[in-house]
Amino acid sequence: MTAQPTRPERSGSGTASLTGVTPFKSALVKAVFRDVTPLHVSRPAAWAAASVTRTVLTEIIDGARRAAAEQARTKLIPGDLVSAIGRNVQLEVGATWYLHSPTFHGLMGVLYDADGVVVSARERRGPRTPSAVAGAHRFEAGIKKLLRSRAATAVPALVRDLDGIASVFLTDLARDAATVVREGGARRYGTVALATSDEPAPPPLLKDAPRPRPARGWDGRTIGRDDILAATRMQLFGGSLRQRALAEAREATRNTESG
Repeated sequence: MTAQPTRPERSGSGTASLTGVTPFKSALVKAVFRDVTPLHVSRPAAWAAASVTRTVLTEIIDGARRAAAEQARTKLIPGDLVSAIGRNVQLEVGATWYLHSPTFHGLMGVLYDADGVVVSARERRGPRTPSAVAGAHRFEAGIKKLLRSRAATAVPALVRDLDGIASVFLTDLARDAATVVREGGARRYGTVALATSDEPAPPPLLKDAPRPRPARGWDGRTIGRDDILAATRMQLFGGSLRQRALAEAREATRNTESG
């Protein structure tokens, strides 16, 4: 298997992501996937999932940096995260974390049950702590590495929020990728159009036309790179962030098997 080379910085629309920075290792990605699915995760799939997560976190950090700069601050605080998400709906990912973070208390709106009674934050969180929330600490080293790569510093509370968002996002990505595989693989994932206006849409299948053959090596028990790309389209809103995440994931796995 060809090792991942370090590649120069690439610029997307708006902000730039460092495709050579790999803060989230394959072992961490596979550990997250094991929390939610018994399916095997191919190495290209792990690299693609790590790349997508890195791209999303880079965009969030850059948005927070802009918010801090407007107040003449260099160290990022949780308020900068809230400002970044408020200005860019594409950054609203890993929302399960919001229920467990003091940063978002009071910002989630009021939820009423069927009887018109306000549902408390404790009730909304549920009796069990999700594995993604409990395991968020595993992302701390990677988050700090990513912050350094963006020439950013942050208070511990913001690092914790970025840990949580990364963990929840990757966990959600894993669940969606597993769903794609269970439904027959990325090339046979129902008839749902996963493309947006800025991406070419696959041609519709004729009613009696034979279904496309699965990718080489697909056995229904392995999450491959293309399954991660399909899951990415499900997790991210259409727009520049999704387009860039897909492009960088393909680049990160360019010299590997398609998975």
